[in-house]
Amino acid sequence: MYEILKHAHSGLRWLVLAFLVWAIINAFSKRRSGADYTAKDKRPALFGLITTHLQLVLGLILYFISPLVSFEEGFMKNTITRFYTIEHLSLMLLAIILITVGYSRAKRKSEDKAKFGSIFTFYLIGLILILLAIPWPFRGLGGGWG
Repeated sequence: MYEILKHAHSGLRWLVLAFLVWAIINAFSKRRSGADYTAKDKRPALFGLITTHLQLVLGLILYFISPLVSFEEGFMKNTITRFYTIEHLSLMLLAIILITVGYSRAKRKSEDKAKFGSIFTFYLIGLILILLAIPWPFRGLGGGWG
């Protein structure tokens, strides 16, 4: 069960990244051109929001069953255990909160430019935090590409 969830969580990351990049590029280009915010413009932001929340659910399940998460004495001295127990969770939660706030603020804004601006700003900051919190293979934290 753990391995299946771990592979699902790892694979879903690519969809999360793709949808966030799509939402950011769409918001940036439409804000810059002064386009109207339509239902078609809502899709990339909504798909980004949905995939990040789905990723959160998988991540929380993994958090409670993972052998990499530990609260034993001295866990902060071990780089891998500290990363998965504290750093990964904290940065990902913050990123998902920012993405959720960006989407919610965009829904409440009346001006189209402000809607695009909210999505662009909050999603970009969220994406940067996600990229920092992913256990990329080159970081030596036991993560992989897929």
